[in-house]
Amino acid sequence: MKQHLTVVVVEQNQERAFAIVDALKESGDVDVFVIGNVSGLARQIATHSPDIVLIDIDNPSRDMLEELTVASGPMERPVAMFVSGAAGGLAKAAVEAGMSAYVVDGLQADRIKPVMDIAIARFQVLRQMRVELEETRRALEERKLIDRAKGLIMRAKGLQEDEAYALLRKTAMNQNRRVADVAEALVTASGLLS
Repeated sequence: MKQHLTVVVVEQNQERAFAIVDALKESGDVDVFVIGNVSGLARQIATHSPDIVLIDIDNPSRDMLEELTVASGPMERPVAMFVSGAAGGLAKAAVEAGMSAYVVDGLQADRIKPVMDIAIARFQVLRQMRVELEETRRALEERKLIDRAKGLIMRAKGLQEDEAYALLRKTAMNQNRRVADVAEALVTASGLLS
């Protein structure tokens, strides 16, 4: 865990909230903010810009899970949800919704730090995977554009594929642009002229 954390705890029971805050303070250098009223949860969480959100709830329904998921922003920060019972089928839904941790049997003081560490680590791994997936998608789209542009050049100028790519690359270098940007401009212009 990093040196200093800002933690938001979503807990409606004031006595449990105090116990959670005490356990967090004992686990390290943290600023803890407790949200007891879940109305306007997204705005309340955003106000504190936390490093992690801990949600303690007895028996969440699927609707409540979805609402908490949207509000707590699991794609922006790690979110750990602590539930009292097995809540059949909701663990899978929580993971699919982006929860970094879904812990059954409630929030216990001795488990807070290890669960937070795991939630943060899992979030970082998933965030890196999302970044890599997006980069791969972008590269694939650029490759498709370049292939379409090469096809247009080959038909228009009667060139072979490698010659068409060389011309595309040379044009990009002359214009100080990326090959994918030149390809996109060519494909767009071709679409306008068709």
